[in-house]
Parts: sequence; structure tokens; C-alpha cells
Amino acid sequence: MMLRRALRIGFLLAAGLSVTSPAYAYLDPGTGSMLLSAVIGVAAAVGLAVKMFWYRLAGLFRGKRPGAVEGAPPADK
Repeated sequence: MMLRRALRIGFLLAAGLSVTSPAYAYLDPGTGSMLLSAVIGVAAAVGLAVKMFWYRLAGLFRGKRPGAVEGAPPADK
């Protein structure tokens, strides 16, 4: 029952958002540059997050502590 209601709400939301209307707005040439830099920034942030997750996951399989620095003396000395 809840799934059917959620699907109905999702369908109505998607249908409402798909209706277009004229914007009557001016987009200057700098807008494309701003959008491109935003896309590049998001891609870099996602790449960094994936890299950090991958190294943490690989460290777990290698038996290293998360956050351990290679070559650093142990904390108990």
C-alpha cells in the first residue's frame, strides 16, 4: 500500500516537473564557463571521494589500520 502511494506521488512529481514553460531569461556567455567549472569541480570531488574510499577499503584487506601513516612510529612508544 505504501509502495503504491509512493510510486503514485513519484509519478505525479515527475509529470509535474516535465511540463515546460518559456523562461524568458538571458544567459550571458559566462554562464557556460561557470557551468563547465562546476561540472569539473563535482567530478574532481567525486574522484577524490572514490580514491579515499578505495584506499581505505584496500587498507582493510591488507590488514592496515585506517588512518595509519606508513613509516610513522607506533603510538605506544
